[in-house]
Amino acid sequence: MFSESKVTEIYCMADDFCKEFVLQQEKYMIEDKKIRHRNKPNRMSDAEIMVILILFHSGGFRCFKHYYKEYVCKHLEHLFPRQVSYNRFVELEKEVLLPMTIFIKKVLLGTCTGISFVDSTPLRVCRNQRILIHKTFEGLAERGKCSMGWFFGFKLHLIINDNGEILNFMFTPGNVDDQEPLKQSKFLENIKGKLCADNELAMKLLNERCLEYSICAMFSSSLTVYIKTAIQTVSIFNKLDSL
Repeated sequence: MFSESKVTEIYCMADDFCKEFVLQQEKYMIEDKKIRHRNKPNRMSDAEIMVILILFHSGGFRCFKHYYKEYVCKHLEHLFPRQVSYNRFVELEKEVLLPMTIFIKKVLLGTCTGISFVDSTPLRVCRNQRILIHKTFEGLAERGKCSMGWFFGFKLHLIINDNGEILNFMFTPGNVDDQEPLKQSKFLENIKGKLCADNELAMKLLNERCLEYSICAMFSSSLTVYIKTAIQTVSIFNKLDSL
């Protein structure tokens, strides 16, 4: 877990971002003059909600309900004095999905060190037996296949450096091939040096020559210099997949 000073630092960054985000959002919002809105601010600010969510994914917790009720409400009360009930927090966290995604994209991404690793992981939205009756992501989620078999949902594509810092990420439907995001310049605009992938993905990219810089198979014999780093990164990817 982060120290209190680090939590305060993250909160200040999130709070500054949220204030700027609201100002920019108001420029493009259409005012509804027919219906009067109270516009009463929430008891817990968007920045506080974002920090609590970031701490959850950074602390190794598996159950969010237990994390919020037993850890945040009891041990972080001095950092978050305006706490709300768990049910209310679940309602509020939906409202910060867009600003939090932009906050991560624009503020929290790491710096490329010259050695980067790309991989994808499935995000299952339901069991395969329930695909035909699934309604929540109907029209968005798709059937896909990974090393663990068939699934229904989305794919999370990640690029990280050798320190485990996320450099970029992208969500796609489950039926999108792993090499498709790598063909988009925006996904790779800050990547330089070596980009390491697993053998199957690297072979596809090398055959199509869709990148202008070096692509290495993660465990090929030509990567002996990066073997130790690659092994460490695989464990990092496994940890990220479990979040």
